[in-house]
Formats: sequence, C-alpha cells, structure tokens
Amino acid sequence: MARRERVMRMSVEQPLWRALAGYRVLTMLYAIGFFATAYSGFARPWLAVAYYAVLFVWTLATLPKVAGAAGCTKRFLAADLTIAVTGILLTPFADAHERVMDGGPTLPSIWTAGSVLAFAIKGGWRWAAVASTLVAVANLVERGTPARDTVHNVILVWVASIAIGYVVEVARASERTLARALEIEAATRERERLARDIHDSVLQVLAMVQRRGAVIGGEAAELGRMAGEQEVALRTLVSGGLVPVSRVSEDTAEGAVVRAVEEPEREAPDGPVDLRALLAPYAGSLVHLAEPGAPVPLAPAAARELAAAVGAALDNVRVHVGERARAWILVEDEPDEVIVTVRDEGPGIPDGRLAEAESEGRLGVALSIRGRLRELGGTAELISVPGQGTEVELRAPKEAGGRAARGKAADHE
Repeated sequence: MARRERVMRMSVEQPLWRALAGYRVLTMLYAIGFFATAYSGFARPWLAVAYYAVLFVWTLATLPKVAGAAGCTKRFLAADLTIAVTGILLTPFADAHERVMDGGPTLPSIWTAGSVLAFAIKGGWRWAAVASTLVAVANLVERGTPARDTVHNVILVWVASIAIGYVVEVARASERTLARALEIEAATRERERLARDIHDSVLQVLAMVQRRGAVIGGEAAELGRMAGEQEVALRTLVSGGLVPVSRVSEDTAEGAVVRAVEEPEREAPDGPVDLRALLAPYAGSLVHLAEPGAPVPLAPAAARELAAAVGAALDNVRVHVGERARAWILVEDEPDEVIVTVRDEGPGIPDGRLAEAESEGRLGVALSIRGRLRELGGTAELISVPGQGTEVELRAPKEAGGRAARGKAADHE
C-alpha cells in the first residue's frame, strides 16, 4: 500500500503578522483622522492630502504582503520604509513650522512603527536596528534639532523594535527545537512499530524454523542453524535501532515544518469493536478464555493493539514454558478501562531476566507488550514468582487513541 506524507506546521510568529496587519490599518486611519481634525493648521494641506492618498492605497493594497513572512520580501520592506521616511521628511513642507518645532506629529505618525515592526518580525533584531535607525535619522532631519521629545520617541521605537526582533528570533529557535523533538518522537514511534511487527512475524518464524530444524536433523538442521543466525542478526538490528522512514524538519517562511512518511491506516469499522471477538481465536484446549457476558467495546485500533499484546504474551508462554503449556486469559470490563490478564503455569521469570533479554535484542515484552500498551496510554505489568508462573496484566483506557491519534489533531496538509 502506498505511504502518505503527514505534515505538521508550526508558526509562533503567524499571530504577529496578523496583529501587524491590523495595526497598519488602524494607525493609517488614525493618521488620516488626525490630519482631518487639524486640516486648517497645515501650511500646504494639498501636499498632506496627496501623501495620505498614497498611504491609504498602499496600506490596503499591501495587506496580503504582511499576512505572512513569505509575502513580506526585502523589496516590499524597503518600499514600505521608504514611504514612512518620505512622510516624515515631507512634514516640514506640509505642516506649519511652529507646530513642527513644537513637536507636532509627522504625517505618517505612529504608522511608521508598523513598518519598523515588519523588519523586526521578518529579520530579527538586526533588521529592526537598521530600520529604526533610518527612522531616527529622518525624525532628526525633520525637526532639524535633537529635541527632547524627538529623542524620546526615537529611543522608544528603537528599543521596542529591537526587543520584538530578539523575541522573534528566540521564538524561531524554540520552534525549530520543538520540530526536531517531534521528529525524533515520530521516528522512535515508527521504529518501535516496525520492531513489533518484525518480532510478531519474522523473528517468530525464524525461531520456529531453528527449533524444528534441530529436531528433524539432517539438512533441516543446517537450515535451522542458518535461520538461527539470521534471527540473531535481525534481533541485533532491531535492538540497535531501525532506520526510520524519510523525515525532514524545516524552518520555512511559514514556520517550522515536520514531515513524516507513514504507513496508511488500516481500514476499520466506523464504531467500536468487541474485544471479545478478537480474543476468541486465542482460546483452545490449552488456553482458557474468561470474558464478560456483554460486549467489551473499544476503538478499532486500540482493540487490535490490545489483542496483539495478548497474542505476544501467549507466544512467550509457548516459547519459554512449552508448546503444551496451559494459559488463562481473563477479560475485565471496567467503567474507564479494560483489563486483560494472561496467566501461565510455568516456572516464572528470574529477577533481571527481562532486562537481559532486552539487551540481547529479545523485545517481545519491551515492544510487543509494553510498547503497544504505552501507545494506547495504558500500562503492562508483569508479576512473576519463581515456581508459580507469570501473570501479565494489560490495562487499556476506553478512550485510548494513543499518542498517534492525539497527534492527528495537529496535522495539516
């Protein structure tokens, strides 16, 4: 079956772009409104009207440009800052000289800060420092002297823009770190899934071929020996870490991106399935199944994984206790969870044996049982007393969707 690509996109700066777009519109209306109330005081109002007409058209026409980092190019930023600086330098020609010297607002007024903030969000604090410095020079030229209020406004814009630019850089670094962490988590989950599948199929077959070959003898014994060598090699590969499918994390104009190529989901019923139906094939002359009289509903994926964990536990019974070993399966349907207990009559597991088996690449308990329950948000406990058999208790929450299901809410194509 064809694999599909899952894309998770994160962008902590996208809300900043939306806020900037709103800021530019509001400050443009503020500047025009202020001019309308002080129209009679302007020495050359026609010059101010011409500038505000350009500012109005430019602000509305460039809203798509400031909707995200991709559209906010260097050329656009340069043109935007040019309009802001031009408005500042035109103020002495349009407004009365007395009001300019008294610290009156420039033609673009606080709209200029939006242009500087666009530099900060796009390029960080260094770009913000350059843009705010150019605005500061224009303000000093407009007044002709470094008055107290002019210096105060210049420093305020300079500090604010650099601070915002620095925060954006830190946010981007955190975004990339989170994307990398999600990538590693996805790779680990995929490795565990593949290892479980290999353990449940290939390794079991190789182990069976090795045992049967030793019993039959002759050429079959040589075939069994080769199967045993391949089993050891494959276990080493699984325990050492399978190479995950292709993944790449990026930092694009729209934010950090994590792409993961995944196996398609199996077709499943729309509603819950009865766990008893999946456990029934395990029952037989040697395996006794005790289940409730009513259905035990679980989500299809959760039911499959829980049944597979039960199957792995029974495989361990056959391998480590014997082909004729008896086992018991007990299913308990609790209000919030389903509990399945698998018990055998074997000699039990010596202390430290599970850790030793995992180090040897024997991952039946680590992945096929505990790994599956961990994915479901449940637990798997092994209780073993030497000479009294082993009991495996599997607990799966009824709302279990696993980490994979919870991650789907954040997927975007």
